[in-house]
Amino acid sequence: MLAVGDDAPEFSLKDSHGTFVSLRSFKGKNVVLYFYPKDDTPGCTAEACSFRDNFSVYTKKGIVVLGISMDEHKSHQKFIEKYKLPFTLLCDPLGDVCLLYDAYGKKKTFGIGYKGILRKTFLIDKAGKIKYIFDKVKCEEHALEVLKIFEDG
Repeated sequence: MLAVGDDAPEFSLKDSHGTFVSLRSFKGKNVVLYFYPKDDTPGCTAEACSFRDNFSVYTKKGIVVLGISMDEHKSHQKFIEKYKLPFTLLCDPLGDVCLLYDAYGKKKTFGIGYKGILRKTFLIDKAGKIKYIFDKVKCEEHALEVLKIFEDG
């Protein structure tokens, strides 16, 4: 299990254009790394739009936003275009990075158990250390919750 103060595990995944993006390329910047179950579903859309609506504040503060799901890049492209998302979405089709970040596991919907992506967010500081972990996310308010953590130091 990852904990606050740990080094954020390195990864390299394709973005919505099929270009590889590595976490190490953001060293020296604060990073919001959020895991979400599926493009264009109600909760995931609310969460993404929360980041979109507050993106100018993130940009002014030099904070990078990265979203990860197991969707393919074409799905990400449609999601980005439909909701005009200004940040990077990364594809983890096999769930390897989700597992690395403890963001894949048992879930339950309508009493039916299954495995899938857990909605989790990691705040990574400029040194590449985990600053904060959100295990519970309020989709509509999440972007503001995240900003508050960065502002509180």
